[in-house]
Amino acid sequence: MRKGFDSLCRMVRDHLHKDPLGGDVFVFINRRRNQIKLLYWEGDGFMLFYKRLEKGTFELPKGEESRVSVEILSCLLQGIKLSTVR
Repeated sequence: MRKGFDSLCRMVRDHLHKDPLGGDVFVFINRRRNQIKLLYWEGDGFMLFYKRLEKGTFELPKGEESRVSVEILSCLLQGIKLSTVR
């Protein structure tokens, strides 16, 4: 979780084959799942959101939820278990 704007943009281009300037939000979670970074192009610059949990872990979306919607992302950041959401 040491990467900054430029390194994360490079990862998006090289590994995901996506354009980081396209308006999508890119989510990066560490192996222990207690830290998350969101990278977003806002039109005139990048925004980087970083959150570290003191307790617990982030639950990763599964199956069809792998393309995260705004609602799922909000639940993820609030620590709501995705299995309880309809």
